[in-house]
Parts: sequence; C-alpha cells; structure tokens
Amino acid sequence: MTAAEPITLSRAAEFRAKLRSKIIVADGAMGTMLYSKGIFINRCFDELNLSAAALVKEIHQEYIKAGAEVLETNTFGANRQRLGAFGFAEKLQVINQAGVRLAREAAGERAFVAGALGPLGAPIEPLGPISFAEARGIFREQATALVNAQVDLLVLETFYELDELREAIFACREAAGPDMVIVAQLTVEDDGSLRDGTSTEVFTAWLNQWPVDVIGINCSAGPKVALETIERMLPLTVKPLSAMPNAGLPATVEGRNIYLCSPEYMAQYARRFLQAGVRFIGGCCGTTPEHIKQICSEVRSLQPIQPKQASGAVSVDDVKPNIPRLPKVPVADKSQLGAKLAAGKFVAFVEILPPRGLDASKEVAGASLCKAHGIDVINVPDGPRASARLSAQVTCQIIQQQAGIESVLHFCCRDRNILSMQSELLGAHATGVRNLICITGDPPRMGSYPDATAVFDVDAIGLVNIVNNLNQGLDIGGNPIGCQTSLLIGVGANPGHLNMEEELRRFAWKVEAGAEYVVTQPVFDLDLLETFLKKTAQFKIPFVAGIWPLTSFRNAEFMVNELRVPVPKEYMERMKNADTAEKGRAEGIAIAREMCAKVRTMVQGVQLSAPFGRYEMAIQVAEALGER
Repeated sequence: MTAAEPITLSRAAEFRAKLRSKIIVADGAMGTMLYSKGIFINRCFDELNLSAAALVKEIHQEYIKAGAEVLETNTFGANRQRLGAFGFAEKLQVINQAGVRLAREAAGERAFVAGALGPLGAPIEPLGPISFAEARGIFREQATALVNAQVDLLVLETFYELDELREAIFACREAAGPDMVIVAQLTVEDDGSLRDGTSTEVFTAWLNQWPVDVIGINCSAGPKVALETIERMLPLTVKPLSAMPNAGLPATVEGRNIYLCSPEYMAQYARRFLQAGVRFIGGCCGTTPEHIKQICSEVRSLQPIQPKQASGAVSVDDVKPNIPRLPKVPVADKSQLGAKLAAGKFVAFVEILPPRGLDASKEVAGASLCKAHGIDVINVPDGPRASARLSAQVTCQIIQQQAGIESVLHFCCRDRNILSMQSELLGAHATGVRNLICITGDPPRMGSYPDATAVFDVDAIGLVNIVNNLNQGLDIGGNPIGCQTSLLIGVGANPGHLNMEEELRRFAWKVEAGAEYVVTQPVFDLDLLETFLKKTAQFKIPFVAGIWPLTSFRNAEFMVNELRVPVPKEYMERMKNADTAEKGRAEGIAIAREMCAKVRTMVQGVQLSAPFGRYEMAIQVAEALGER
C-alpha cells in the first residue's frame, strides 16, 4: 500500500486559505516607479511590458525585496479601449501575456501574481456611448488574456463608477470561472462616496451581492479617506476588506508630481487599517518599495491579528431608499419654444455668436432686429470652433433681458467635468435660460488655442442623461436635489454624416436618453435630409433644419472640404458664377430662401445662421417662410 499523494492546493485555494489566517501585503504603484525612472507620463505604460520589459521586471523585483506577497501585473490600462488610444489595441494579447510573464519571473514561488484591470477610460451608458454589453465584452477580452496567461487572482481597481465595476466583475467571472479569486476596489471622494454621489453604504451593499472574494478601497485621496471609508464598510459586509490607498494627494514640484506621504506615515496607517479589519493591504499612486517595506514591517509586528467581526452583510434594499423620479414638466410648459413645438407650430431660430469681449451691444441689437421680424428664438453657440468668447449662458441672459426674445443655449461637454455641468445647468435654469442644445463640442485643435486641453467626461448622449435626471429631481447618481429643473432638451444631428450608421445609432441613443427636439447641421442636399427623416421617423420628435446662407464660392468650398457638409453641384456653380462679393451674398440668400421653402413641409422649424454677424441676411432668408 503506497502512501497517499500530498494534496496540492490550487493557487486560488491557497490564497483564500492565507487570507483567512494572516494579513496579505500587496505591492505599491507601478506608474509612479516608471515615472521616477524617466518614463514620460504620456507613454502607454502597459506597452512597456514589450518595449521596456527589463525595467518593468526590475520594479517587480524591488517590490519582492520589500516583502510584497502579491505582485500586480503592469496591465492596469491594457484593455482594448485604452490601448486603442495609443494605437496598440491589436497588441492586447501580447501586452497582457508579457505583463503576467514579467510578474511571474520576479515573483517565483515567493508571491502571488494578480492580473490588474482598471476602468475603460471612457464613460459608459448612461453617460457615454459605450453600452453595458460592450463594456463587459472589453473587460472579458482582457480578463481572458490574463487568465490564459495563468494569473493567480484578478484585481479590479480604481473604479469610479459602480455600473462599470459591475460589468468588469461579471466579465471576469465569465472569463475565469467560479474558482478564480477576484478583488474589487473602488476609489472614493473625500466623504467616502463615489464620484456620482453613491454612498458607501449603497456600494458596499452591491459588492456584497456580486461574485467577488475581497472588496475595498484603493487610490482615492490618501490613507485617511480610505480608512474612514473602510470603517463604514466593515459593519456592512462579511467579505474580507482590502485597502491600497495613494500616498496622499500629489503636489507639483518643479513640474513633477510628488506624493508627500512618507513611508513611516503610511506604516502608521497600515496599523490602523489592520486594526479596523483589513486583510489585504498595499499601496497605489505615489507608493514605492520603501512604503511597502515599512507596511510589511508593521504587518509582521501585528501578526497574527484577529479580524473584527462584522455584524453581517446588508442588502441594497436595506440601505438604498426608494427615491421616486419626479414627473417631468411637460414640454409645452417648459418655455415659449417648448409651447410652440408642442403645438406643432413652425419655428425660426437665428444663430448669434457670443461677443469676443464684454460688449454685447451688437448682439443685443441683432436679437432685437430678429424679434421685430418675427424670429422665435436666438440660438447661442457655446465656444464655437473652440474659440474664446463671452460665456454663452451669460449671452443668453443678456439677450433675454435686453432684447426681450427667448434664447437657446448650446451646452458643450468639452470644457466641463460632470460636476460643473450639473452646477451650470442648475444655474441656467435659475436665471431663466430654459432651452438647450446638448452638444459634445469641437476639439481644441480646431480653434485658436490648439494647446488647450479638453475635458470630455461625457459626450452629448451623457449630457442629455444628466439634464434628464435634473428634470426629474435627481443628480447623476440618482440622489434627490430637492427640486427639479424644466430644461427643454435639444440635440444635434448631421444628415450628411460620412458614417450614417453611427450617426443614426447615436441619434437613437440621444432620443432614448431624453431628447425632445433636434437641430440639424447645415443642410443643402434635400435628398440627404429626406433620407435621414425617413430613417428617424419612428422617434416622432420635432426637427429643426439648419439653413446657412452662403456668402461666396470660397465659403461654399469651405463647407464642402473642411466642414464636410455636402453642397449640390448646382449650388456650387451658382456661387462660382457670382463674381462679386455683393452678388455672392445675394446668391447665398437666394439659395437659402429656396431651401427654406422646400423644407417648410418636411420639418418643424429652421435654424438660420447669420454669417459674420450679418443678421439682416438671416432675416431676408426668414422672409421666404411667409406666415407662420
């Protein structure tokens, strides 16, 4: 009779067994170390697994020497969405495989290898164009690559949005099966809530229900915030807790970001984390091997430690109040424009740009002239062509107050994060600006300030969702704001878009998000407009066609070649044959008048541009509409 073979635990089982009996220390920041070794911050750090493999492995080895028992792979951003921004999407498999190999070579038998996955780096629904299903597919692809490379566990970290973390968790579980250890970590604001306002209690309740082994906090504003959040989580869950905070917030010193929390300070907090009940500890941005060495020393001095007993897991129903959405104000009651659209009246907009300085007298005079000639509303672009002008919202207020005509505010995503968007939307409503056109915005490179940065937290679809929430008394996190707005939600559409399938898909999303009317890009080709109207007929919202009076043949060429607006050959020839500036403007007005007469029965309104501030041109075009 031979002796029984010794039982060999799987790496997942081994990790879970150690987690029950001791504190496990993970490594610290990879990006911080790469930056400190001369790698520019605008590089794709994940691709360094291929082009600077020795450097990545060296950092892993430094963490092993410091005492880390878990090495995270250098794959935080190695998903198709993030890699695609650097042109490396097709290298996803090899980058993730190389990341696992380098960590494994450094770890040997001394440490577990954790496959690191971070957020997509782009908003998902309802604030962005990436659907939940698409997000899950992207996460599943990366998780599959990591699992096939034989990681011991998966660590999901630095997630700001609960919905995105949910898709990542279920993608990993689909890719790895039921046995894989999954650690799920969120990053929180100073008050312990998520960026959208979701409370600690609510996200803990959701994490209780999802198939993960360890839950916790990473990144954030440093160890103090992480500890306070962990202390609130502890009584609400029976799952092991993790903490991997930043070394405080960075300070800029001679152009470099420096994290100011010392290794000794982090070690003091490590003791507090462990006493609070944390079982899995490490560091995030700003932490180095020296930080991890000090944390390991603190952990050894406290081992073994008995975890605090949680009072029990809570369900979402226990902590999330049932907050009803307030019924939206009817379109007809939102504004004068809303009343006209709801009644089926044909409306005319005239576009007036904000002034470049403080003097808006010309714009007010133009708006007054438009009002005298029966124009319904003045449409004010927000940072058109990425130029610096007086605030569009302030211009709308001045026009309404001084010219006595209602305005429509273009609201641009480019220059605001989601917090300032909500603030400014509330401000617009409070000051009487009730009509919006929600737009993504021109990128800065198109304007006079190509070095300016863009924000783009969300695009036009996400912005419509934000406004729709405010109209129902909720912020983006579904939290009540104590009142509701009554903003009329307009969106843009381009009947001449080169990728019509994508344009139609985005239009459908905008309507689903809450759009109540649509204004098109300038239209010259009626066949394109008619086709677009037929393909969107099921949505049954008012269309306002953009009509642009051409001023010259050169202006027509600009439309076609730079703005990609199709202009029929007939109109191009007519503009070419207008051999003086005066004749060019007259011919442009004639074409625009013809367009107005033709679209009169196709749409519910027109938006008329006033080229170079020539408001009389727009009024001459509007005369072709006759009685409305």
